[in-house]
Amino acid sequence: MLYEILIVIYLIVALALIGLVLIQQGKGADMGASFGAGSSATIFGSSGSGNFMTRTTTWLAVAFFAISLVLGNLTANRIKATDEWNDLSTPVEQQIPTDVPAASAEPKNADVPAADEDKSDSDVPN
Repeated sequence: MLYEILIVIYLIVALALIGLVLIQQGKGADMGASFGAGSSATIFGSSGSGNFMTRTTTWLAVAFFAISLVLGNLTANRIKATDEWNDLSTPVEQQIPTDVPAASAEPKNADVPAADEDKSDSDVPN
């Protein structure tokens, strides 16, 4: 239950982090704003967006890495169903099926005709 909740929170934090990084201004955008490029009239004012966006991005990045470490630890301690096949240190018990009849001492081959014992050597062409 905790694992699924952390996965959902992890996804939300990752999407929020991507969104915040994409809407932030680059360092070169301040030069254009000083000449009246129009980007100075933002929702947070000309200087307020830097502190809010930077702090929010920092906290989301810290949460992203912390959740990554917790999820990695939870995943590393899980035992997968396929891991039992990778353990070759213990021999596998072999079971003999009981519904199969036992093989006779002389195996019969259906492809080769049986040799007749009463045929003499004279019947064989030279």
